[in-house]
Formats: sequence, C-alpha cells, structure tokens
Amino acid sequence: MKIESADGREGYLIWCGGDRYVFRIYDLWHDFVDYDLRHSDMRIKIIDSDAFFYTDDKGDYVDHAPVTLGIKDPGIKHENL
Repeated sequence: MKIESADGREGYLIWCGGDRYVFRIYDLWHDFVDYDLRHSDMRIKIIDSDAFFYTDDKGDYVDHAPVTLGIKDPGIKHENL
C-alpha cells in the first residue's frame, strides 16, 4: 500500500454520474489518477472562474457560469464570504 499526504495538492473534482465523484490529479505528462472520495468533511477551495453559486426553487448549488449555461442577464451579486 502506498500512502502520501494529500494536503496542499490541487486537482479536479469530477462528477462521474449518479452520486459518484472523484478527485483527479494530473501529472506533467497529462496522465491522471482518480481518487474516490471517502473523506467525510474535507476542506475545499474553489479555484475556477467558471464556477458560480446559485440559489433558486431547486435549492442551493454550484454550477458553471451563467454565460456558459446560456443564462442572459442573471443579475449576479458579488459577495465575499
């Protein structure tokens, strides 16, 4: 078994369909490893200018930017939390 700290590593949260997500890390040669998420309360920092928070009658969620989704005049509020 190989074990190494994940602290400080950057990667991508990938939705695989259904309830399955993986944390993907690429190497210099564009090869990657997908790690299944088993950690129950891992801290995450979003570093993606195409990620936006939404709140509507469906609930609260993170999705692509309004422009990416084809939403015109979304009335975006910029808040620093």
